[in-house]
Amino acid sequence: MLKIPALSTNIFLVGPMGVGKSTIGRQLALIFNMNFKDSDKEIEERTGASISLIFEIEGEVGFRKREKAIVAELVEIPHLILATGGGVILDKDNRQRLKINGHVIYLRASVDDLLIRTAHSCNRPLLKTDNPRQRLETIFQQREPLYQEVADAIVETGPFTVTQVVKKVIKQIKKLEKNTKQT
Repeated sequence: MLKIPALSTNIFLVGPMGVGKSTIGRQLALIFNMNFKDSDKEIEERTGASISLIFEIEGEVGFRKREKAIVAELVEIPHLILATGGGVILDKDNRQRLKINGHVIYLRASVDDLLIRTAHSCNRPLLKTDNPRQRLETIFQQREPLYQEVADAIVETGPFTVTQVVKKVIKQIKKLEKNTKQT
């Protein structure tokens, strides 16, 4: 795989659960020769507990408090590609930190695509419900405006392969970098 020199700023991937933020982020980190972090994995490593267990014990409020602290720390790491949790944008401070500290790429997919991608996952506490479609639709309606608010670029992941999405993201990053150098 062709490596491209590191970027002038960090790249933060936002989007709903199952959209491919971690998979795409790892590939981008290799291509741009940058560090990669996944905020959910960082929380799990530091607590020694799964996200599902944290939700079970502390509830969503407890998890979001941990997430906010991790995001505040991670956005300060230079040369970073960060895959964020799907709900990271619910917190205004998180949105502001992401915008200030790098380029934000919103990876977008339809509810149908997300249902397929998350169907066999046991690690999605918000989808532990009798009607995952309805839950995803509710989450999508709530979060879509926030993803758009924070995004410097939006990349549709839909039916595309990882390689196709990575190419689309690189194209957007190059545009953002060009615009940054011109200002």
